[in-house]
Amino acid sequence: MTVVTRFAPSPTGELHLGHAYSARIAWRRAREAGGRFLLRIEDIDIRRCRREFDAAIREDLHWLGLDWDGEVRRQSEHFPDYGKALDVVDARGLIYPCFCTRADIAAATDAPQASLQGPDGPLYPGTCRHLPAVERRERLAAGEEHCLRLDAARAASEAGPYDFFDEMHGKIEGQPLLFGDVVLARKDTPTSYHLAVTVDDHLQGVTLVTRGEDLLPSTHVHGLLQRLLGYETPRYAHHKLMTDAEGRRFAKRDKSLTLRSLRDAGKTPAEVFALLPSPLPSSGEVAR
Repeated sequence: MTVVTRFAPSPTGELHLGHAYSARIAWRRAREAGGRFLLRIEDIDIRRCRREFDAAIREDLHWLGLDWDGEVRRQSEHFPDYGKALDVVDARGLIYPCFCTRADIAAATDAPQASLQGPDGPLYPGTCRHLPAVERRERLAAGEEHCLRLDAARAASEAGPYDFFDEMHGKIEGQPLLFGDVVLARKDTPTSYHLAVTVDDHLQGVTLVTRGEDLLPSTHVHGLLQRLLGYETPRYAHHKLMTDAEGRRFAKRDKSLTLRSLRDAGKTPAEVFALLPSPLPSSGEVAR
């Protein structure tokens, strides 16, 4: 099977050393296997994403010598693909409109009985999951702002047990309720991170997802969606995150560590790569 990897940054800032590390891992895994390395621009957050950062991402990768195969996929140009996937899940009665505001959710999750915690904090308590069908129809007809959530318990029941393989941790049993009723379509965007990356990885034929270990919990959601949508589950390699001297992960706010700043300071690509952790994970360094 051909190895297909991808690097999928969001154009909300300039790439930094951590991005270089992640991109090089994906690029190297594809190149050493004679496979394909794809570039995807995850720009569904239309309020924060900017075209100049999109162009800067490509410029930085060219400078590093990390070439990609085929056309660049920009998520904002493929909303119909995500809509089709939503329709499949909706036809099975597994999503519902949520009219809650941030304040509503905060008040509900601050209540003493709201004790369920997920990787990102308190889980959504399912307020709108229990709305009568008539009320839902009336509020939708009135044009009330809403997002679309997955009914995680029902989805888990339909999907049944599932697992995925991570090269650092081996076989991992799926936890479909880890994030609760996740959002599949946001109020301001007709998709969400979880849905978009699941659909994209499938449509692009990605066979190996290399990304930071901070996204390992999200893979439980992606595995659930793959089961519901009838997709193949790729292999995963969640790598360690690069951190500064104080142990803080690199972020786009760290201007001195952006690739553009390093280039402007006279660094060469070889010198940048020398700053990255070594050795990089390779296909021979996997869990058995």
